[in-house]
Amino acid sequence: MTVVRNRLALAALAVLALLVIAAVFSPLLAPDDPAKQQLLARLTPPAWEGGGSLAHPLGTDQLGRDVLSRVIYGSRVSLLVGVGAALLAGVVGAVCGLFAGFRGGWPDRILMRFADIQLAFPSLLLALAIVGFLGSGLWNVVLVLGFTGWVAYARVVRSEVLSLRTRDYVTQARATGVTDLTIMRRHLLPNVLPHLATIATLHIAAAIVAEASLSYLGLGVPKETVTWGSMLADGQLYLGTSWWVAVFPGLALMLTSLAINITGDALRDVADPKAYRR
Repeated sequence: MTVVRNRLALAALAVLALLVIAAVFSPLLAPDDPAKQQLLARLTPPAWEGGGSLAHPLGTDQLGRDVLSRVIYGSRVSLLVGVGAALLAGVVGAVCGLFAGFRGGWPDRILMRFADIQLAFPSLLLALAIVGFLGSGLWNVVLVLGFTGWVAYARVVRSEVLSLRTRDYVTQARATGVTDLTIMRRHLLPNVLPHLATIATLHIAAAIVAEASLSYLGLGVPKETVTWGSMLADGQLYLGTSWWVAVFPGLALMLTSLAINITGDALRDVADPKAYRR
């Protein structure tokens, strides 16, 4: 089944397209400054409820800041952290997996044992420990989430390379004097790229949720930067009286993660049609 025929995947792609548009064009789409405080309009309900205002379609928070504007601007951080962490982890994991699977021997054993040791630690707790050591900050969060996510890429790439390195075209390339680096770059890497793309989509969703968790705990992006996690932390005290402060960023986080996971499943089905038919 192709992605075009999968209506659920098309809907997920539409949600992701809206996320990218919101992130890129935040200053044009946001109806107000996300940091602007209007204490006289604090905790204004959404426009469709009594006391709501069209000036604030999704209401305002405890400081009178427009919730819709903050949700739109929060997509920037989520997209940057998710894509940045996936790229970093993908590069590190692909290099380690290619080298371990192709060379074998002691390099393979050392890298895989190191990966096993990291898998023994819960990823979020490991991220908390590293962020606590490095300090909060956008790029520190990207670095931490990239470091804690490389293992999945490395293990998948290694398993694929172990089967690919015995193929005839690899043996022939070796016999003609082609260097190991060229074989990995020209013959092995293109064959594992579809699997890397599938893992990357799922890792983006996991990184977005992890960033929101770190921001919720106050250990992620600085408070002056709008994130969905910090909005959830600010709104938890108002769930009983002003539900919109926490519900809308939570919905944005949920829909984004769900859309990315559905897209990842669709890419997996395209990369491995036999698995889909099973």
